[in-house]
Amino acid sequence: MTNREIEEDKQLILEQIESNKTELIKFLQELVATPSDNPPGDCREIAKVTAEKLKFLQFRDTTLYEVPKAEVISAGMVYGANVVAFQDFQNKDDMEITVNSHGDVVPPGSGWSVDPYSGAIIEGKLYGRGAAVSKSDIASYTFAVLALRKVSEKLRGKISLAFTFDEETGGTLGPKWLLENQYIRPDLAICPGFSYSLINAHNGCLHLEVKLKGKIAHAAEPQFGNDALEAMTEVLKVLYEYKDSLSNKVSLIDGIESPTLVVGLINGGINTNVVPGECTIRLDRRLIPEEDPIEVEEKLRSLIIQAISKYSDIEVDMQQILLAKSFGPVDKDLSVVKAIVKNTKNLYNEDLPVHGSPLYTDARHFFEKKIPVVLYGAGPKTLVEANGHRADEHVKIDDLMKATKVVALSLYDLLKKSES
Repeated sequence: MTNREIEEDKQLILEQIESNKTELIKFLQELVATPSDNPPGDCREIAKVTAEKLKFLQFRDTTLYEVPKAEVISAGMVYGANVVAFQDFQNKDDMEITVNSHGDVVPPGSGWSVDPYSGAIIEGKLYGRGAAVSKSDIASYTFAVLALRKVSEKLRGKISLAFTFDEETGGTLGPKWLLENQYIRPDLAICPGFSYSLINAHNGCLHLEVKLKGKIAHAAEPQFGNDALEAMTEVLKVLYEYKDSLSNKVSLIDGIESPTLVVGLINGGINTNVVPGECTIRLDRRLIPEEDPIEVEEKLRSLIIQAISKYSDIEVDMQQILLAKSFGPVDKDLSVVKAIVKNTKNLYNEDLPVHGSPLYTDARHFFEKKIPVVLYGAGPKTLVEANGHRADEHVKIDDLMKATKVVALSLYDLLKKSES
């Protein structure tokens, strides 16, 4: 194809996205209006809504895959499902690109100025839980792929739309499950991100639960008990000293700084006048891509055991709750990276930065299968700007449209037929 033909094709794609703008926004509002809080993790209704929309839009083989109940319970959810659909072009087996986003969300919490399930549009922003993270990308990716039908005869391969509903609990029932069962077989993938940068790496995350067991006694005679809370204070002291030392370790990847440690939960005791017989904490240790998660966990376990060594009557039980491995960095010369950067520049005259992120996402499941993957989607420069996971979460309509156009044009570049 000549450059002129390519530009004409891209103009048709952009015009199609603009003509579908109302339907795109309406779809996102419908997704936001469908509760999908995780926890508790009963995403039956939003999976149904998503599947029905893809069927209505006539994507091939739209299927709602239910995850076996035992796996769902093991992951701490109520109901697990994934929705997969396909858009075929000529020689559909040449290449498969997966666009993946998640529709489960953290509970709304308090402090909202609007109904968190309203999808209200105020001053060019669409509000609601999941509007930015990441229901916007379900809508954006869907309508980006839909627009490619205008030039389908110019394209090869296929696109799999894989919309999952367990990202908030780790993605093992979503992308990982789909890949392992070969319901999708991508050559590369795009996962949710924001419109002002492209993410080619992110941190990993280790969650540990530490339970100390002592012996209950009456507060009037504490000498007959073994105080688990007192022992835990020693553990916390050691952990916070360790946390402060992590700033000395710095990642070489742009956008990623140092590892972090947060003790996010603590629970102990049964009453004011009782020596605590148990005390439990849960900690979150973020791993930079250069770190070995096995070594990190061994270090933490060693520090905790050493901390309670002087409490001979205290037992310790440590359980790994979550291990999300780091992702990347993906080579900046990767075709999908270059396509998204180029189309952002051509459309908006912006130099799209490519860097890492301290968050962890479902992209790691693709990376672990050696599938090239990047994060790009609808949203602002940071989660803070979008109030992600906070009250009044929102996405700008302009960013929603921007991401849809950039993704569509990039998919076109990746799938257009070679020169004959």
